[in-house]
Order: sequence, then structure tokens, then C-alpha cells
Amino acid sequence: MLKVEKIDVYYGDLQALRGVSIEVEPGEVVSVIGSNGAGKSSLLKTISGILRPRRGNISLDGSDISNAKSSRIVEKGISHVPEGRQIFPTMTVLENLEMGAQFPRTKGVQHETLRQVFAYFPRLKERLDQKAGTLSGGEQQMLAMGRGLMSLPTLMMLDEPSLGLAPVLVGTIFEIIEKINRQGTAILLIEQNVFHSLKISTQGYVLENGQVALSGAGPELLDNPHIRKTYLGL
Repeated sequence: MLKVEKIDVYYGDLQALRGVSIEVEPGEVVSVIGSNGAGKSSLLKTISGILRPRRGNISLDGSDISNAKSSRIVEKGISHVPEGRQIFPTMTVLENLEMGAQFPRTKGVQHETLRQVFAYFPRLKERLDQKAGTLSGGEQQMLAMGRGLMSLPTLMMLDEPSLGLAPVLVGTIFEIIEKINRQGTAILLIEQNVFHSLKISTQGYVLENGQVALSGAGPELLDNPHIRKTYLGL
């Protein structure tokens, strides 16, 4: 489905990613873990076209998207829910959700997609006319994910969805991620909560200093001594 092959990514002269390769198969949950500054967000930004790889290739369903515009990448089926939610605070909940359905194939079924979003996030339906900036942190995260779903993605990329949330909400967000996946959407997940993310993942990658240091099945990585010591504190 998604194939990232040996990409090098730079910010000016500063190299953020070095020869990074990952794959996401249809219906999978794939986690990318690592410390702050390891290159995790840079990887998602490159896949979604915000950054460009200086070397290497990115393909979706066999089609090269390495130099595609971000809008084209979304239209082809990849949605990116960024770190920090990045909602439009002065717009209503409904207006934010509608921003996620800006292509012909999504506009025509917008009302059906909204119903699905409300099934995942009933709280959003109760706050449709409320300004997004007045929502709680958990509600804003739900809104960001809902907006991502409005583009009808086959692959949803989530950057730190549990960041800053109360522990009780963290569990809720992960339950919803699993529900979305069970409905057929592949998930590429960046998450500081290593235990939760690897527990639900079919595959995991560990980024260290901009390179893939380890990879394997999620449960296997949870049992890896390096992961347990470095990321779980065990």
C-alpha cells in the first residue's frame, strides 16, 4: 500500500532522515516510535508532501508520490492528523469537518461521512455550532481526527494523538483508533505512549537519529530489551 524507500530528508543543510524505509500494508496499524528529534514527524510530513525527499522514493499503491502536491496526496487517500491538532479555532466544529471534504469524491458523500464521524465521536455532534477553539483538548483531538476521516482515507497518519490528554481520554482515543482500523482504514501512528501504540500495532519501527534502528511486529518490539529499557523504563 504505502512504501517508503531509503529516503533522505533535509531542513536546509540539516539532515533529518537518513535512508529511512518503511511499509504499510492494507488494513495494518504501523507505529513509528522514537525520542523527540528522532525524525518521526519529519517522516509523516514527507509522506504527505509538506517536505520533499532529497533521495529515495515514496509510493502509494504502486504510484510514485515522492513529488506530488499535498492536495493530490490527500485526494489519493492519505490523511495526516498533525501533532498539536492544528484545527481552525475561529471556525465551528461543522466548518472544520467540512474542510476535510474538499474533493469531488468526498463532497458527494459528505453527509454519509459525517454520520460515520459522529458514530466515532458522538460529542462532536453535540457541539456542531461551537467554535473549535473553545473545545477541550480531548474534543479538539477528536475534531482533528474527524476532519481527517472526512477525506475518506485508505491510510490515516496520526502524529501524537494522545499528547496532552488526561489518562482516561488516552484509552478512549486508542479505542477509537482501533475501531477506525477495523472498518478498513490503515493507520500509521506516531505516539510517545509506546506501550499503547505497539500493543495495537501489527508492525513497528524505531527511529533513532533519523534512521530506522529496529523494526518488527508490535508485540515483539514490546518484549525487546532495548525498547523496554529505553522507552518503557522497565
